[in-house]
Parts: sequence; C-alpha cells; structure tokens
Amino acid sequence: MAPRPLKAVLTVAAAAAFSLTAVPAQAADPDPSVWTELSKTYGVTGAYAYEPYAVADGFTPTACAPGLGYRYVNEQNVGQTDPEKPAALLYEDGPYGRRLIAVEWIARAESGVAAPAMFGQTFQKPVDASDLGSGYTLRAWIYKTNPSGLFNPTHPDVTCAADPDSDPDLAPDLTPDMDLDLDL
Repeated sequence: MAPRPLKAVLTVAAAAAFSLTAVPAQAADPDPSVWTELSKTYGVTGAYAYEPYAVADGFTPTACAPGLGYRYVNEQNVGQTDPEKPAALLYEDGPYGRRLIAVEWIARAESGVAAPAMFGQTFQKPVDASDLGSGYTLRAWIYKTNPSGLFNPTHPDVTCAADPDSDPDLAPDLTPDMDLDLDL
C-alpha cells in the first residue's frame, strides 16, 4: 500500500477509536422511533420551561422528592396515555428559579387493570401518591439527561434543597456585618 493511502487509513482508524472512547457509558437508548413521539411532548411542554406558565395552565406544585424534584400535577391529564398530555411536569431548583427537567404520565391503578405502555415502555409499578392515590407512572427525562436512562423512574443527580422556612438556622443571614460607631 502506498504511504499516502496508508496514512489516510490510519488517520480514520485513530479518529474512530477516539470517538468511541469519548462516548460516556449510559443505559441503553430506546428505539430511535421513540424520539418521533417524544417530539410531540417537547412541542407541548416547551413553554413550561417558564414555570409560571405551568401553574397558569392548571399544573399544581407539590413538595420536592429526592430523585424526582418538584412534581407539578394536572389532574385533567391523569389517566391519559397521549404524548401531548403528560399528567405531571418535574422541576428542580436552578440559579434563576425552577428548571423543567422531565415529564410524567400517571395512570390510576385499579384492581385487575394491567399497567399501560407508551413509547415501548411499560409504566412502573403502582406507587402511592398522597394526593392521587395508587397509580402507575412513566417518566421521560427529556429536559435533563439521565445517566440511568431516558425512562428511568428516578434521576441520581436530582436533589432537594433544604427549605429555609422550615429551619431558621438554614436561612441565609441577610443582615450586613457593620460595626457602626455612633459615639460622636
């Protein structure tokens, strides 16, 4: 083989090797056709990146849960398996307010009813939510990459900040440190 083609082959092989090592290890990606359906979800939930729009459209916030964040539930969408009607939006605290990280579908678990499926995924086992009762859930982490997988029930990097209102020792001290000498 001539030196120039050999050099080209080695360059391509080295580039391919480097590109394969640069890909982080993640859970298996779903079938690519899933993204076609999820694009509908992006379209209808994109405006909710601004959290007040979610509240204005009937999503009610709940307390933060580690691994989930703040769940905003729209009761009218509970039981829907339509990609354009998620029952809940999941948010986490960000530097400029709450940040949309995922969407969730919720189906009430009734006796004898099998778990529904969407996007080739079966909803997770029934969980008890104090405000919704027992229900099957399916979460899609479409706004924050989840190293455990797109449809994993929880996200390892989502945490809940301590609520300063509940413990005064955790509240920031906003009084300035001034040593005022008022003796004139």
